[in-house]
Amino acid sequence: MASDSVHQKPDRLLEGAVAEEFFSLIVRQARSRKLLSDEHFTVDGTLIEAWAGQKSFQRKGSDHDPLNPPPVDRSSNPTVNWHKEKRTNQTHESLTDSMARLYKKTRGAEARLAYLGHVLTENRNGLIVDVRTTQAGGTAERDAAIEMLGSKPASKRVTLGGDKGYDTRVFVEATRELKVTPHVAQNNNHRRSAIDDRTTRHDGYAVSQRKRKRVEEVFGWMKTVALQRKTRFRGLARVGWMFTFAAAAYNLVRMRNLQAANA
Repeated sequence: MASDSVHQKPDRLLEGAVAEEFFSLIVRQARSRKLLSDEHFTVDGTLIEAWAGQKSFQRKGSDHDPLNPPPVDRSSNPTVNWHKEKRTNQTHESLTDSMARLYKKTRGAEARLAYLGHVLTENRNGLIVDVRTTQAGGTAERDAAIEMLGSKPASKRVTLGGDKGYDTRVFVEATRELKVTPHVAQNNNHRRSAIDDRTTRHDGYAVSQRKRKRVEEVFGWMKTVALQRKTRFRGLARVGWMFTFAAAAYNLVRMRNLQAANA
């Protein structure tokens, strides 16, 4: 068993490196064909449901395995009653995938064990230029966006479109420090937006708001065709490996379609 675990870690590192290199190769091809914008981008994140059931989300330190029936319930599908029990990521974790986090992306939705996949797309043709996978959390989308923006040339000022979730003072200030003009949607719901009319009055802001909605096409393809709605892997490394390959595959399909349209 010990030797197996020793070999598994290098394998995961190798798989991740191959996925990242393959994705980078596709982006370089798109750039060489002049398909990418270097000035206008969109960022967004999507929920990837983990390969773990709700019954696996148990109190930390519990020796109960939901996959094995307790003595009081010998059925093949043991009952785990979590009603009236407060479950949080601080007190509970999945016995199936300990890196998955209980999370809901929109208010009113059901919380699920999940990861978050993030993409940075350029606005000319909607191609993905950077990708990240993180544990699910309240600031994960904004943190991943800053990380992806950090790889752009420091001397080049760009614009970044995004939804209301990115409209926070901390995020807006961080993007401006990177010479990025935040064109994120204003969140005026019982609060003051971090984006004022100095930004929204420009025509470019309206263009970014239209362009950013195209990222839903990316996630739609990745979730249906590339089967990323619910991962079949466990652990952040392997989930991220497949999400990165899916992003590369999307770019290949998109580039093929662009080439056919221009033929």
